[in-house]
Amino acid sequence: MRTSIIFFLIFVWLTSWEASTGQAQSKEANRLNSSATILNEIMATPDKSIPIDLLTKSACVAVIPSMKKGGFIFGGRYGRGVVSCRKNSGTGEWGPPSMIKLTGGSVGLLAGGAAVDVVMLIMDLDGINSLIKNQFTLGGDASVAAGPVGRESSADTDVYLKAKILSYSRSQGVFAGVELNGAVLKQDRDANQRLYGKIVGEKDLVFDATEPVPKIAQEFIQTLNKYSPARYRKTS
Repeated sequence: MRTSIIFFLIFVWLTSWEASTGQAQSKEANRLNSSATILNEIMATPDKSIPIDLLTKSACVAVIPSMKKGGFIFGGRYGRGVVSCRKNSGTGEWGPPSMIKLTGGSVGLLAGGAAVDVVMLIMDLDGINSLIKNQFTLGGDASVAAGPVGRESSADTDVYLKAKILSYSRSQGVFAGVELNGAVLKQDRDANQRLYGKIVGEKDLVFDATEPVPKIAQEFIQTLNKYSPARYRKTS
């Protein structure tokens, strides 16, 4: 009788643990799926999207989705998102995603409580090195500039060539380059642990890319490959 009770309690504990783990991971799945949707929607209108040559030159892409219901809050104060970097020091295929947080700063386009989506292009190895820190300040530890928009936009001006990070926001359907100076980008280590089922170092994800891409992250990586596959990567 006592043995049966013990086995029953173990079964209940395992069941509740699996349920809580699945529920927690579903948050990361929603974040990844939302990020893929945002990229697809933005790139669907070439004349008002991220210039493809900049996306091609980028070493990493970060997306911070903001959802009005049951999602993530981003009002210039707090947001959760995801970043993926190219393998081989920023020159290869897209590597496993890392969960991130964005705090502080102001996106400037938050009007009447509207949701804001943020996209950032990390342009070089210095930007990748910043990502593996516990946190860094945009405009302080890494230079950031509002990115140009549209197929015909020039991406060769000094500000775009010198900036380590180019940033964009979308609010109420309006997509534009945006200043994010003063915002702090952090690694979301708890979310990474839930996503990969273990403690994973930032370097293993954004620089060494040693972890396999989780199943729930494949849509996000496939979206990046759709618009900027590895064979089109430019190193200069």
